[in-house]
Amino acid sequence: MQRRGGFGGIVTLCCLVLFQCSMVSTAVPVPQRKVDLHWYPATATWYGSPDGDGSDGGACGYGSLVDVKPLRARVGAVSPVLFKNGEGCGACFKVKCLDKSICSRRAVTIIVTDECPGGYCANGRTHFDLSGAAFGRMAITGESSQLRNRGELPVLYRRTPCKYPGKNIAFHVNEGSTDYWLSLLVEFEDGDGDVGSMHIREANSDEWLEMNHVWGANWCIIRGPLKGPFSVKLTTLSAGRTLSARDVIPRNWLPKATYTSRLNFKL
Repeated sequence: MQRRGGFGGIVTLCCLVLFQCSMVSTAVPVPQRKVDLHWYPATATWYGSPDGDGSDGGACGYGSLVDVKPLRARVGAVSPVLFKNGEGCGACFKVKCLDKSICSRRAVTIIVTDECPGGYCANGRTHFDLSGAAFGRMAITGESSQLRNRGELPVLYRRTPCKYPGKNIAFHVNEGSTDYWLSLLVEFEDGDGDVGSMHIREANSDEWLEMNHVWGANWCIIRGPLKGPFSVKLTTLSAGRTLSARDVIPRNWLPKATYTSRLNFKL
């Protein structure tokens, strides 16, 4: 499967949305919606090494996080209908195969970290391209290799709450950020896992500034000079749940640093 990733594109894309990134808005409460937990049909393949973790980065921009727990071996690329231009990044799904002769009854839980834009994922199909390890876990004991040899499989899938035990939501400041261009990536979001909107609030201010979705799970704002510490408010895409982390990014913040909040969504 084709993979898209890398940080370099974010600078160009954020410049293209200069006017949107510089917009200021007051956050409006979003009505909460229920996440659909019904099972639906789809297809699945796998990529990478047979027992491997799959992507070594991916179109969501999580970078090396996909190679370590809790994401390790749970990553998956999805077709555009689930990727949603990057707003589907971070969402969690249960996927199970249907062939009782080789598949177990258990479903594997995966986290969207990448997009598969072509091949099986094209033409509006709902498709999961899983890591070799995640794909093999759908098999009955001792049959994981045989299951991987089947190639494309019919599966059922549904949304499931994301769970990161012992972790709170963190905000990674992307490389290249300055006092005039700030880009953030959300990590370890329990519950919905996806982000529908993000706002920041500067030090000594009551005004929430709207960030713009750039690519993958990356958001940015162009305005300045921006003065920390920054509070961050995020609203989930699926259910419209909102969380605000006060002064989570310090006054002397640094690019490429990750700042962990004291909060997470309650499951």
